[in-house]
Amino acid sequence: MSRPVTVVTGGSRGIGAAACVRLAAEGHDLVLGYVRDAAAAEATAAAVRAAGARCVAVRADTSEEKDVDRLFDMAAGELGPVTGLVNNAGVTGPLTRFVDVRTEDLRRVLDVNVFGYLLCARRAARDMAARGAGAIVNVSSAAATLGSPGEYVHYAATKAATDALTVGLAKELGPDGIRVNGVAPGVVETDMHAAMGDPDRPAKAAATIPLGRPGQPGEIAAAIAWLLSPDASYTTGTVLRVAGGR
Repeated sequence: MSRPVTVVTGGSRGIGAAACVRLAAEGHDLVLGYVRDAAAAEATAAAVRAAGARCVAVRADTSEEKDVDRLFDMAAGELGPVTGLVNNAGVTGPLTRFVDVRTEDLRRVLDVNVFGYLLCARRAARDMAARGAGAIVNVSSAAATLGSPGEYVHYAATKAATDALTVGLAKELGPDGIRVNGVAPGVVETDMHAAMGDPDRPAKAAATIPLGRPGQPGEIAAAIAWLLSPDASYTTGTVLRVAGGR
């Protein structure tokens, strides 16, 4: 059998990078989408290749349709038909109360986290439906149900949209042989927190987490890998919460 070919957006760092390496170890060839950090993307691609997989790193802003099409076109041209998508690229903007969020930050968070997911899922669905098989995993967040007051209500709202997308697409695409699921991480130790303005946030959050600690990117990657695997062949429309009990 040919190896699965999986597109991972936001694959250069954090959860996306961990997913790329985990999937490579499980026999996937990877197309790694990234928007800015070419050095981080190449470091992840090198780790993927060291695991014995093929990897193509593609600079792409997933909120731009032409970039999404180029990402999937390069995947098909370099590695073969796309069998999986990990919709992971996301932004939060600075941590702040909702009344203080800048309009430009609201727009960017919506463009990447909602419009970008829609564009990638649509392209993946079109390609996979033509083959009668495929799997999509949308990376959501526990924030979708917690609301994240005082931090990023707008980001939480986009993740609630992600969950609705997951459920609706699973029902629509099931007859085409395409499974659609989500993973909802809690607080995970990545550099996203520094980008939001609070690098110590995971440590501070530990007291509110029943398991007493933040998660690690590899723990989220394991859930993503399972949902893409044959072991999850009867699982669709599920949002798997990996949040330490929150």
